[in-house]
Amino acid sequence: MTRTAAIAVLACALVLPVAVTAPSHAVPEAPAGSVAATAPPTGATSSTALELPRPTGKFAVGSSVHHLADRSRKDPWEPAADARELMATVHYPAARPARPGARTTAYGTVAEARALLKGIGLDAAVPAERLAATRTHSRPGAPPARGKFPLVVLSPGFSVPRYTLTSIAEDLASRGYVTVSVDHAYESYGLSVPGGRLLTCKACTALDVDGVPASVVTTTRAKDVSYVLDRLTGRHSVWKHSGMIDRGRIGMAGHSIGGASAATAMVNDRRVLAGINMDGAFWEDLPPSGLDGRPFMMLGTDDEVHRPGGLDTTWDRIWPSLDGWKRWLTVTGTDHGSFSDFPLIEAHFGVPLEPLPAQRSVALVRGYVAAFFDEHLKRKPQPLLAGPSAADPEVNFHHLP
Repeated sequence: MTRTAAIAVLACALVLPVAVTAPSHAVPEAPAGSVAATAPPTGATSSTALELPRPTGKFAVGSSVHHLADRSRKDPWEPAADARELMATVHYPAARPARPGARTTAYGTVAEARALLKGIGLDAAVPAERLAATRTHSRPGAPPARGKFPLVVLSPGFSVPRYTLTSIAEDLASRGYVTVSVDHAYESYGLSVPGGRLLTCKACTALDVDGVPASVVTTTRAKDVSYVLDRLTGRHSVWKHSGMIDRGRIGMAGHSIGGASAATAMVNDRRVLAGINMDGAFWEDLPPSGLDGRPFMMLGTDDEVHRPGGLDTTWDRIWPSLDGWKRWLTVTGTDHGSFSDFPLIEAHFGVPLEPLPAQRSVALVRGYVAAFFDEHLKRKPQPLLAGPSAADPEVNFHHLP
């Protein structure tokens, strides 16, 4: 592959610097005369906190944060660690709406926000305190709704934290899902853990400088997911409301390399019944048995990377191996960060990178992710996934049966 093609593919799976190129979410050098070139990002920075879009489902949303430590294995990025540490945020359907002015779940810590913004090159444009103060729509410790609900695991892009998937997590919870967003130790620019520690991205150096293959990330994350499922759904769950999880209906979605990890997790853990890869290159081939008939969706940018025959040849290679219900969707006007909270962050702080408006981008991603899990975990047929819709002209279907 040419260097340009290789960088484009890697950027769709990893959010980290490649050689001397900018991180995939850094503001690129703008061509002369463009809007970005004539309007510095700092000139449009909002003085108010960002508020995530309201969830669209019928349920209010609660949350719970958990620190997990798997002492049965070593951390691949920090050999001196005595456990593989994870942080997990559970969002779930709550019994009743919050009172006006009630405290909502923290988006992220200031230390995490500062590390992220520095890592992606936006520290001069976005104040860390304001990003950390982003308003969510979930309440910590809210009483749970009655009933059993499917569980969806969410894994973020490489080098970015789990809170960048909050708008998707809260929306799924409002639609009747328990979601668990996982932060994988040493794979984020900054992860706050108990004891006032901030774990930095040692994996970034390992992949970018030491030449460690990216498949180590997907393999490790698959083990992380299995451990999280054990701790959430086992007899001695770390979450007091675990009884509301339907253990027979579990899915996974991820952004970038988190999406590739969804496929690896399905190969390694039969409990994961359905998966979504949002704009990530695959770093491991599927076995001859594929996913044993389990459904999988690829949802990505409609550009030269993730259309059929695009620069990311892994989508073309994996597609025939998907042996169950499957979809290959691309969304016009999106960029790599569109499948997370980044469009909202960029638009609010005056550094938009994608042509599709942030609210529209989030609505499309939320809608198609929810439709996939409604069809395959709730067994509710979704016409939205049957083919192109006049209501969503941005969404392109490829290789429909």
